[in-house]
Amino acid sequence: MSENHPDARRRLLLGGTVASGLAAAIGATAARADEAATAPVTRDPNITTAYPRPPFPEQSQPWPGLTGKMVPRPDHGETSYKGSGRLAGRKALVTGGDSGIGRAAVIAFAREGADVAFNYLPAEEADAQEVVKLIEDAGRKAYPLPGDLRSADFCRQLVADAVQKLGGLDILVSNAAMQHAAPSILDISDQQFDDTFKCNVYALFHLSKAALPHLRPGASIIATSSVNAYDPGEGIIDYAATKAAIANFCKGLAKQVAAKGIRVNAVAPGPFWTPLQVTGGQPTAKLPTFGADTPIGRPGQPAELAPVYVLLASDEGSYITGQVYGAVGGHGGP
Repeated sequence: MSENHPDARRRLLLGGTVASGLAAAIGATAARADEAATAPVTRDPNITTAYPRPPFPEQSQPWPGLTGKMVPRPDHGETSYKGSGRLAGRKALVTGGDSGIGRAAVIAFAREGADVAFNYLPAEEADAQEVVKLIEDAGRKAYPLPGDLRSADFCRQLVADAVQKLGGLDILVSNAAMQHAAPSILDISDQQFDDTFKCNVYALFHLSKAALPHLRPGASIIATSSVNAYDPGEGIIDYAATKAAIANFCKGLAKQVAAKGIRVNAVAPGPFWTPLQVTGGQPTAKLPTFGADTPIGRPGQPAELAPVYVLLASDEGSYITGQVYGAVGGHGGP
């Protein structure tokens, strides 16, 4: 039959219509599959039950601890945080980025489009390698930089290495901390006191001082303070004092550098489920009920803080500087 025959033309038209319809259906199905793959994980909207609640198993680890050995395992947003390009092209350095709040910030920064260098202790290498994969899976560059922040020389070298590898620096997050519970001031050794201040406060000073010459207008420094800065726990008075110093330091530095277009802020978390708690930060006997005394009735998960760090790092926070952001589960803020 000739292609010009009316029946042939009808079959060609029908075949084309079916093919077009089939292609459209396949395309729609693929689009729905893509949407499902990128859709945020649906969480319980009830804030009291959205994440694990006490009681937790009694547990302990040698300092500095590993995420993978905690029960329950902390949630850093590995499966839930979805970026929207708010940090596209930025270059970030995060201390304590292998676990806890630092890890949540690293994941969020990478998924928002930033390349990330992050610091951790050599004993935390297993956690660090998980973070490297998470950054690379987000399509960004990862630079793990192990070392001890109690050394001023290392702090300066860390910034230099991060700048060299990243090709610059836009965001500094000073997050790593030491916390060891002691029921009495008589139980705090000179070494513990020195180590806590060197890691928590001196490192922030050395890192900020080393980073400032590399920061341009729009850059951001963010430090992790604590609810203990203004409501100190009786069993962690050395740690609490460092967190108060951090909040005060950030408020003062923010005034110094505002004219340069650089913002400085702190985040003051309440009880958050991180390795800091199971490595001596809390008495082991208190861990089963950790966070239960908050109005929400549970500790925070690191994933719940990630959006705060993104806000303070991004242009959306352009009028926010010299502030201390509380996230304490209902007990009030700074």
